[in-house]
Amino acid sequence: MCGQCAVQTGPREIFCRKGEREERVRLKTIELTKKFGSKTAVDHLNMTLSNGVYGLLGANGAGKTTLMRLLCGLQTPTFGKIVLDGKNIAGLGEKYRALLGYLPQHFGYYPNFTAFDFLLYVSALKGLSEKSARKKSRQLLEAVGLSKEGGHKIRTFSGGMKQRLGIAQAMLNNPHILILDEPTAGLDPKERVRFRNLISAFAQDRIVILSTHIVSDVEFIAEEIILMKSGKLIHFGKPQEITSEIDGQVWECTVPSVRAEKYAAAFTTSNLRNTDGDETVLRIIADRPPMGNAVPVQPNLEDLYLYYFKGEEER
Repeated sequence: MCGQCAVQTGPREIFCRKGEREERVRLKTIELTKKFGSKTAVDHLNMTLSNGVYGLLGANGAGKTTLMRLLCGLQTPTFGKIVLDGKNIAGLGEKYRALLGYLPQHFGYYPNFTAFDFLLYVSALKGLSEKSARKKSRQLLEAVGLSKEGGHKIRTFSGGMKQRLGIAQAMLNNPHILILDEPTAGLDPKERVRFRNLISAFAQDRIVILSTHIVSDVEFIAEEIILMKSGKLIHFGKPQEITSEIDGQVWECTVPSVRAEKYAAAFTTSNLRNTDGDETVLRIIADRPPMGNAVPVQPNLEDLYLYYFKGEEER
């Protein structure tokens, strides 16, 4: 049991650097811009990240995936730069890549490999010793709930199991910077809780950036939100801080259940809840009371998302 973590055989112990001084990582983008022909995918983006979990939100075409690929060094900026602890990552090469863990939205795997053999293979690519690779692979399979399936071929796995394996492979080198694109895709609610606990334990002294369609997952674990639209950074801050922009613009209204769908279609509606009777409570985003019985309520992150991206297809 690790004295620093006070957790036995749990995720925090797996990622604890016992006996090491905690390192505070600082990653900064300076006027970061990426163009594809006439299209600007990331537009003069300036932000500074340090240890913690960051939720990356935006609709289809907002520039989220391009930003993650830039941060991973998979694409080069058209203009601007990314610096790690004051050094341009363009000049760090393999030293920077050794600090990274990355889970793309569709990660590649060999279907006839077992889960354990696949992790050993990825470990070899990341330069881990055989002894370390075997130990870490077993720990991570346990952490993502696949210890009993470690000897099974990946082609037999469900979508959620493959996604959990993808999360494990991204963490093999105990990275300082972990970037996850749609990590909760295909996970059921129980698996998402496991994932949130795993990320919370992992992010104690590291940077974690995750993009997800499930806004509630971000609200549970992200300390700060990166909100992008059309390649630009429109909000960066704690959830409760950025949602204050729409204070006084979120309402709950009670309507007859038979007319609920009609009202929901007429307004920007983030939620509807049936009562015990024949009435439905609508949660509506509007700059003024949408109807006479409207009651103002505290906005949440999903309300803010709908405020900015109503009608836009999600990525």
